[in-house]
Amino acid sequence: MNPPSPDSAVHTAPLPAADPAAPGPAETAAGKPVRDRYFDLLRALALFRVVLYHLTGWAWLPLVFPSMGVMFALAGNLMARSLKRPATQVIKGRVRRLLPPLWLLAVIGVTGMVLQGWRPDADGRPGFWWLHLLFWVFPLSDPPYAEGLPGIPGFVGENWAADLAGPLWYLRAYLWYVLLSPFLLKALRAMPLATVLAPLGLSAAFAFGWLQLPGERIPSALTDFSTFGACWILGMAHREGLLRRLPRYVVPSLAPAVALAGLWYALHNDFRQGNDLDAMPLAQALWSFGTVLLLLHVSPTWTRRPRPLRPWDRLITLLNSRAVTVYLWHNVCILVASTLWDRLWGVDVLWRDYSWLLESPWPVLAVTWVLICACVVAFGWAEDLAAGRRPQLWPDGSRSGRPRRRARR
Repeated sequence: MNPPSPDSAVHTAPLPAADPAAPGPAETAAGKPVRDRYFDLLRALALFRVVLYHLTGWAWLPLVFPSMGVMFALAGNLMARSLKRPATQVIKGRVRRLLPPLWLLAVIGVTGMVLQGWRPDADGRPGFWWLHLLFWVFPLSDPPYAEGLPGIPGFVGENWAADLAGPLWYLRAYLWYVLLSPFLLKALRAMPLATVLAPLGLSAAFAFGWLQLPGERIPSALTDFSTFGACWILGMAHREGLLRRLPRYVVPSLAPAVALAGLWYALHNDFRQGNDLDAMPLAQALWSFGTVLLLLHVSPTWTRRPRPLRPWDRLITLLNSRAVTVYLWHNVCILVASTLWDRLWGVDVLWRDYSWLLESPWPVLAVTWVLICACVVAFGWAEDLAAGRRPQLWPDGSRSGRPRRRARR
């Protein structure tokens, strides 16, 4: 189920300062914000971990770094900063930046599904099928997709549409967070503790059966909200300076306890590969909350990355500039890379003498990132157009691109 964030921007766009109360290291004397490189690093790590997890399925990876909680927290932080402007204007800008990359995916994906025989459901109500296609245009709920498509033998594996549509839950959840953010921010300012803890309480209500709702779409949306809503609100609280008002010992004492409670719940619910945090919303919510709280508590404001990280500057900038593209297309890239790699089992000398190499995930990971880079070049321009920037093929910060018009956040 895991990670990126539609709030990513190219290197010319600002990211938030750590403390909105006063100018600091992340704000120039003229009051113009600059990129917070610590947040950039977190987002890049989250993207890499998402790709690795979806390739390997290793259950321990979400424990090492809860990508989705981190990305929702960073998005919530940016949203709180933007809400200094009129809420309608901010929401319109966020939605505008989210939808064009989705539409490009939909044009390619839905066309491919139709060409392979996808048609309205044979239940006598084709109108509902066409109506549900609107979720590919505005993802208030999960869009429909074809099950069991044959793929292209040797190049694209079977049931590719499920991999294509898999990451879209994130866009749906992100969109709802954006729409609710003006109300969440008001609630946070009025009742900070209750607002932060409300999603965790909702997650517990679902986990223990205290709350049961009919259907699939509403429970699915509420489950995602309850799982990562506290992280989004934590990001807003960090931007509002609320976390800095706590005594310094509170977060280091509280956060590990909450995270360990999530781990305890997971271990007592058969935690293993195939049944990890993604299958346990309450465990995911608690572990992500505790980890994000610690990361925001540390939160050094880097206007420039520490020297050991500077060789990675261009890569981190690229991942932040194309976070939506990487997230939307990485599942398909994994499927294609795995399918291509499996063809090598047909080479006698390889399966006989080097089966250990064919079974290793690392070559597939390398091929996956090559394909992701191809998607960045082929489809990443949609992010620039959505943000009102001059399109770039490879926005890694090696050259400055002048925006077509000022990008509003």
